[in-house]
Amino acid sequence: MAYASHIINHSKKLRNVLNLMRHDHAVLVRWFSHGARSSVCKREDVTKTLPLGYAPAERERVFKFVACNPISDLSKNNLSRTTMRLGIPMVGVIYSRELSCSQVQSRRGFASDAGLPPHQEIGMPSLSPTMTEGNIARWLKKEGDKVNPGEVLCEVETDKATVEMECMEEGYLAKIIKGDGSKEIKVGEIIAITVEEEEHIAKFEDYSPSVSDSGAPAATKPAAAPPPKQEPVGQPVSSPEPKTSRSISPPAEDRIFASPLARKMAEDHKVPISSIKGTGPDGHIVKADIEDYLALRGKEVSKPTTKTKDAKLAAPDYVDIPHSQIRKVTASRLLFSKQTIPHYYLTVDTCVDKLMDLRSQLNSLQEASGGKRISVNDLVIKAAALALRKVPQCNSSWTDDYIRQYNNVNINVAVQTVNGLYVPVIRDADKKGLSSIAEEVKHLAQRAKENSLKPQDYEGGTFTVSNLGGPFGIKQFCAIINPPQSGILAVGSAEKRVIPGSGPEQFKFASFMSVTLSCDHRVIDGAIGAEWLKAFKGYIENPESMLL
Repeated sequence: MAYASHIINHSKKLRNVLNLMRHDHAVLVRWFSHGARSSVCKREDVTKTLPLGYAPAERERVFKFVACNPISDLSKNNLSRTTMRLGIPMVGVIYSRELSCSQVQSRRGFASDAGLPPHQEIGMPSLSPTMTEGNIARWLKKEGDKVNPGEVLCEVETDKATVEMECMEEGYLAKIIKGDGSKEIKVGEIIAITVEEEEHIAKFEDYSPSVSDSGAPAATKPAAAPPPKQEPVGQPVSSPEPKTSRSISPPAEDRIFASPLARKMAEDHKVPISSIKGTGPDGHIVKADIEDYLALRGKEVSKPTTKTKDAKLAAPDYVDIPHSQIRKVTASRLLFSKQTIPHYYLTVDTCVDKLMDLRSQLNSLQEASGGKRISVNDLVIKAAALALRKVPQCNSSWTDDYIRQYNNVNINVAVQTVNGLYVPVIRDADKKGLSSIAEEVKHLAQRAKENSLKPQDYEGGTFTVSNLGGPFGIKQFCAIINPPQSGILAVGSAEKRVIPGSGPEQFKFASFMSVTLSCDHRVIDGAIGAEWLKAFKGYIENPESMLL
């Protein structure tokens, strides 16, 4: 840290290094301003700074370079040119072996082509824990634009949402490797090049990263084809021809006998005479044998032709819809859930008459104060959060070594969009009022439909609520658990039912809503799940208790 502090004090271009070091513990090796001296010239300090991938010879060249050139005598340009001649990427940001950049993956280096100035290669960042690849939605900066730390370079479509990627250093955007709409870019793959001097931009017009830098084949230089096999001088060029003639011509002892007319017909119709069995005297092939062969071949050719025509006529009409990132991740997580989590399901009917009356009273107050209307789903979220507080065993997740029981009650709410299923999270739902929950749910649902959720908007949930009853009228369904959680509540629609009254032959109407709890049997035993549903039903049928 003493060396890092010395560098920060003596470098004009590292004003934002503190922001960079918050994201990563990076080893910074940069040029120094005049008059700055440091013990970095010591052999052990230089070799410690270099990554382990450097060969001993390269380490020795670096040491000699630093030892023979006092840092105070080196200007930025002299140091850049010298290190380019050495072919060693000394100048810039060198990441330590154990640590890597968790946000924007960028590194300073020099291309193998002579004449390219110092530049920075920006890689596809990892913007969520489950992200392995991403798409470029659009670039907000153009090639040649000046960029400053904190400015947004582009919008990246991750596996969960579209996230803005910010610039980490001052410079100029010299080259965009992956343009607007680029799909399935692996994390770490180079997407852009930045330089420090504006006059260096033109030198990167035809630049393309190499295979080792980007993880993908370079686009500008096609791979050289392997040289053709050189045939020995003594061998003839057309060596395969004798093999072909030998395979067609039968040996002398297997000579085929055919009449001149039969041979003429076979030649005219391109019939392999060796494949015909003769029916003439002593097995001779005669005219009738050729005619029979041609008739049989005509039937065989016409039969698949008819099938092909029929197949073309019966071909289905369809459209292939590409997978979105969120749909691919959702599919893999749900498949993992169904294959690895032992699901079981508990269903209960809840009377919601009192809940509807309370909702009407609260909405009257909300309208008077200008607040958001409270939905049945908001009341369900509050009841589920309070039930989790009462039965904390259901607010848990499974690991191989222990069951983790959470102290915070964070409820994920399933939201369907055109891009796929999102599950934004309502944090500390048990501690929030119904008005706050209603406002937060509507805000997050709108952002999900706009594909603008941040990772913090959907990570860290401990339980999920999925409601298909209110919006779609589904009576009852079983939801798939959202790993690593151990429970999800599937909410159906409310319907009027006839129930017995207080006296004989007396009946009355009541509204009932079916809910199904999906449980991970490794974490939630049947009795625990039933206890949670009992607590949930109590809050729904006596909603005043949620306000206490």
